[in-house]
Amino acid sequence: MKDLLLAIDQGTTSTRSILHGPDLTPLASAQRPLAQHFPAPGWVEHEPEEIWAATLATMRDALAQAGVGPQALAGIGITNQRETTLLWDRRSGRAVHRAIVWQDRRTAAHCARLAAEGAAPLIAERSGLLPDPYFSATKLAWLLDNVGGARAAAERGDLAFGTVDSFLLWRLTGGRVHATDATNAARTMLFDIRRGCWDGDLLKLFGIPAALLPEVRDNAAEFGMTEPGLLGAAVPVRGMAGDQHAAMLGQACFAPGMVKSTYGTGCFLLLNTGDTAVPSKNRLLTTLAWQLDGRRTYALEGAIFIAGAAVQWLRDGLGIIKDAAESGALAARADPAQPVYFVPAFTGLGAPHWDAEARGAILGLTRNTGPAEICRAALEAVAFQTRDLVEAMQADWGAAGTTVLREAVPMTTLRVDGGMTASDYAMQALADLLGAPVDRPEVQETTALGAAYLAGLQAGLLPPPGPAVAHWRLDRRFHPAMPRAEADRRHAGWQDAVRRVLTR
Repeated sequence: MKDLLLAIDQGTTSTRSILHGPDLTPLASAQRPLAQHFPAPGWVEHEPEEIWAATLATMRDALAQAGVGPQALAGIGITNQRETTLLWDRRSGRAVHRAIVWQDRRTAAHCARLAAEGAAPLIAERSGLLPDPYFSATKLAWLLDNVGGARAAAERGDLAFGTVDSFLLWRLTGGRVHATDATNAARTMLFDIRRGCWDGDLLKLFGIPAALLPEVRDNAAEFGMTEPGLLGAAVPVRGMAGDQHAAMLGQACFAPGMVKSTYGTGCFLLLNTGDTAVPSKNRLLTTLAWQLDGRRTYALEGAIFIAGAAVQWLRDGLGIIKDAAESGALAARADPAQPVYFVPAFTGLGAPHWDAEARGAILGLTRNTGPAEICRAALEAVAFQTRDLVEAMQADWGAAGTTVLREAVPMTTLRVDGGMTASDYAMQALADLLGAPVDRPEVQETTALGAAYLAGLQAGLLPPPGPAVAHWRLDRRFHPAMPRAEADRRHAGWQDAVRRVLTR
């Protein structure tokens, strides 16, 4: 029977493919690391051919592990690192430059100029976003202006733009399909999230030829058939979503007011706002949660650029741990009397500060400070940043006439996923400093789970959002154990540390 679902999860630091059963149970998984390239301070790039090679290899490996062929697949789902920008030749399929990663800050001056020229209200009204290098539009403009002949080729219709999902779909279908989904389109700063289409005024603002753009489809849709030679038979691609939106589906956050937070390289907190696009007055993002059957569900989002990447830096930069799994045990040995704060602004600060020029700092160091205190500060930084986002969401959601968020924390629990959630220490610190329960699901790779769900939904194997909530199962709930006054005192210290690195 064609009842298996293959999810491609192309992330910032790795590519994985996970095979799921018809009930979304993971059956096999394969993963390949992805090299990071830093050609200049604040610049981050990926090799497109490495992304493609790893995607194809992990797909084949996952099928081989399970001992099944492509004939067993009902569909493929793709989820991806969002905003990362690629530009490729339509004839050869080869990228004209390395992919510019979402973390890249090379267009900070362009964004500052847009803000100074008064473009921010138009950008926010149409796209729900802020003028920041994080998003795709200024990255694409940079490629057109800095790759020799790119703008002329784009005007001729010889080049194609896409985020990682579009690039993979192009390669999987042998160049027959140039498409994206609504959630990835919503992260480009070129898409009108209320009308559900590319916006002519924004294209003009950024100098982007419309001929570059992919077709925008629902998250569950027929995206085309793979080339038969890739897997041994043609397989339909039936689902696509940006990683945070896929995680929201994987976490079954289908009702307005439900909140999920993903902890990977960065941290991304999304609040389902239903069919209302809630404008933010607290420098959050108004975005799409998903689009199904032409109907759009919206979300408020807070983006933290550095979460798990701070732990990677402790390992690779400072060398104080050999493996990320050691971080919790080391942090637990920290002296509680030493209030050390680590602001991991390696690539600027995201929501709610949006300071592209801010840089990281460790504050509160004394002669007695050691690796344990620094490690604890890195893990707690994730919790402090999450609390900042929750407080901003409370204000925005409350202004929209709702009462789902109470005081500075969710009334209901926070659902978490991503690699960092494997750390009991980090999740307990999150519950303590938020003052709210934190739920970790049994299946922590919820981005892949969401991609598989979309493919299964389109294939007719799985029910629509709402009834599909049954696929979510709890692994552990972390209850806050820290007195609220202590959590508030420590959060105030964090806010003081952040003020010290802000440049505006």
